[in-house]
Amino acid sequence: MKTDLKDKVEQKEKETDISVLILYNDDVNSFEHVIACLIGICGHSSHQAEQCAMIVHNSGKCKVKSGGLDEMIKMAERLIDNDLTVEVV
Repeated sequence: MKTDLKDKVEQKEKETDISVLILYNDDVNSFEHVIACLIGICGHSSHQAEQCAMIVHNSGKCKVKSGGLDEMIKMAERLIDNDLTVEVV
């Protein structure tokens, strides 16, 4: 019985673990490319993607998405394939 409860608690902890996808500024990609990637890969609206691109440009980095680790890793891999610099934390 205690094992069942422990398993449920551990599962709930895994479900509530939130990972964050961070996009970093670079001197290579255009605003248009970054915005298109955020829309196409991260599901941002055009307004949200533009805001993130400006934050990255001005601050050097921006938290662009949060969610489950597997989902963030998949998005990160696709962004990297599009020559963007990202990290999942």
